[in-house]
Amino acid sequence: MRAIRGVYAIADTGVIPPQGFASTVARALAGGVQILQYRSKLTDRRQRLRQAAELAALCRRTDTLFIINDDVHLAAEVGADGVHMGRDDPTVEYARAVLGDKRLIGLSCYNELSLAIEGFQRGVDYVAFGSFHPSTVKPDAVHATPALLQRARRCLDLPIVAIGGITPENGAALIKAGADALAVISAVFATPDPRAAAARFSALFTQPE
Repeated sequence: MRAIRGVYAIADTGVIPPQGFASTVARALAGGVQILQYRSKLTDRRQRLRQAAELAALCRRTDTLFIINDDVHLAAEVGADGVHMGRDDPTVEYARAVLGDKRLIGLSCYNELSLAIEGFQRGVDYVAFGSFHPSTVKPDAVHATPALLQRARRCLDLPIVAIGGITPENGAALIKAGADALAVISAVFATPDPRAAAARFSALFTQPE
C-alpha cells in the first residue's frame, strides 16, 4: 500500500451536488490528488453505495488511494483501500477485523496528541489533526496549531494529515511543520475548477524546501 502523502481530497456530499458528482471528483483527481476520501451523511444507503462504487472504480483507473469516511462495511463492500475513523466511530480493532491487515485505517485526532499516540499503539496507519484554520464545513471544530504537527512528527512514526480551512496560501507552512498530506474539501470542490485548485495544492509538495 502506498504511503499517505500529498493532496488528500475529501469528496463530501454536503459540498458537491449530486448531479455530476463523479465527474466533479474526476476533475479534481486530474489535478494531482493522491488520496480521495468519500464522506457522506446521506441516509439513503443505496445512493451512498452507488456513489462510493463509482468513486472506487474511478480511483482504481487513476491509481488514487480511496478511503471511506466512518463506514467500515461500506469500505469493505466497494473494495476501498481503507477507512477513516473519528472519535464516535467503531473501534480501530473492529475496523481491522472487518477490513483485514492490508487496508488502511486513519484516525481523526483533532488537537490531541494523546489520541494519536494511542492510535499508533492500536495499529492505525495514519493520523489526522485539525482544524488548523476556520472551516466552512466544520465551523465548530477545535483549533490545532503547527506546533502540534512538530510534536507529532518527533514522536510518531506515522503519516500525518492536516485538515481544516487549508488553502494553497497557508498549506506550505503546515507541510514544513510536519504534515505529510493536506486534506481539503471546499478549497477544491467548492471552486469553479476543481482540477486547477487541486493542481495548486499538488505544487506545494514539489516545491524545494
